Amino acid sequence: MSKLKTLAIIASAMVCAHSAQAGNWSLGASALVSPDPYRGYQDRVYPVPIINYDGDDFYFHTLLAGYNLWKDQQNQLSLIAYYAPLHYKPGDSDDDRMKQLDKRRSTMMAGVAFTHNAEWGTIRTAFSGDMLDNSNGLVGDIAYLYKFQVDSWSFAPGIGLNWNSSNQNQYYYGINGDESRRSTFDTYKPSDSWSPYVELTTNYNINANWNAFLTGRYTRLDSEVKDSPMVDKSYTGMLWTGVTYTF
Repeated sequence: MSKLKTLAIIASAMVCAHSAQAGNWSLGASALVSPDPYRGYQDRVYPVPIINYDGDDFYFHTLLAGYNLWKDQQNQLSLIAYYAPLHYKPGDSDDDRMKQLDKRRSTMMAGVAFTHNAEWGTIRTAFSGDMLDNSNGLVGDIAYLYKFQVDSWSFAPGIGLNWNSSNQNQYYYGINGDESRRSTFDTYKPSDSWSPYVELTTNYNINANWNAFLTGRYTRLDSEVKDSPMVDKSYTGMLWTGVTYTF
């Protein structure tokens, strides 16, 4: 929770610094389910308040803030910073061996993002690195999405590929010698990984101000991740739904 509070302070300061710009605000409430890949972990539902702002140069979408370096009708190049919630608490696992491992902390990531929109669809890319020296890792993402409208409904199915550097995987899924001696797990040092995913975002315009949404993603974990003794799943993902009010 302290990381969320820190991010909220940073984001609020950035919004205030750009308050002279005209923009659209939206507020809302949502619930998020994200299956943890860790052995002995139980899936949980997290309430997530939504605070979105979109200006000409600056934008803030709940846990992500960005500043546009280049934006036109088809292209958007931004500097981004966001909260990455993945973490591991030994006490949260039902597996006694997992309780002997070190904690893995969530972190703040920052980097660049580029989006290209065309009639045939959207290309979305991002590249970021750990800013809090927790993992010292790097993460990359590329996806193709196609958005279409049916009356008050909009749909954006997509496919993508996520890359984690070896440092990122070592921090969140590796097991060092001390952990191995305490837990009896074998030591494990993963290299970088490539994990494909499919996703779908659905929006329903209730009226001019109110909107309901549902976003789902299924990620097939690379062998470098799923072969870790810490992991007992071959997949991870996300299901996020809520309502927003725009003004």
